[in-house]
Amino acid sequence: METVTHSPAEGVYAPTGGYAHAIEVRNAERLLFVSGTMGLDPAGVPGGTLAKQLDLIWSNLRVILASAGMTVDNVVRVTSYLRDASYAEANATARVAALGDRVVPTTVIVAETLVGEWLVEIEVIAAG
Repeated sequence: METVTHSPAEGVYAPTGGYAHAIEVRNAERLLFVSGTMGLDPAGVPGGTLAKQLDLIWSNLRVILASAGMTVDNVVRVTSYLRDASYAEANATARVAALGDRVVPTTVIVAETLVGEWLVEIEVIAAG
């Protein structure tokens, strides 16, 4: 599989904060669509802080990706649902830490979560 990042320098605003406008996926044999994943421990208990929930989310995503023989290196799209807009910076920092120097198309939405203790939910698309 090959990916090509598309972030035109002219005619559209510049991407900021570690994301790309688009990624073209070439010769992928598999696509994995991961449901919204919360910051819950294996017993289903939410982390007590935003930082803990973000750590749990990316840990949970690694486990889910591994079940399909993939890693965060296969992630080609991230959508985050934040309970509060003030969580945006911490969410971006966690995403950049999880993905390293890889930039992917990213959308962040502020929404009411189904359970009040869930502060953020993240879904990804992976290709391999």
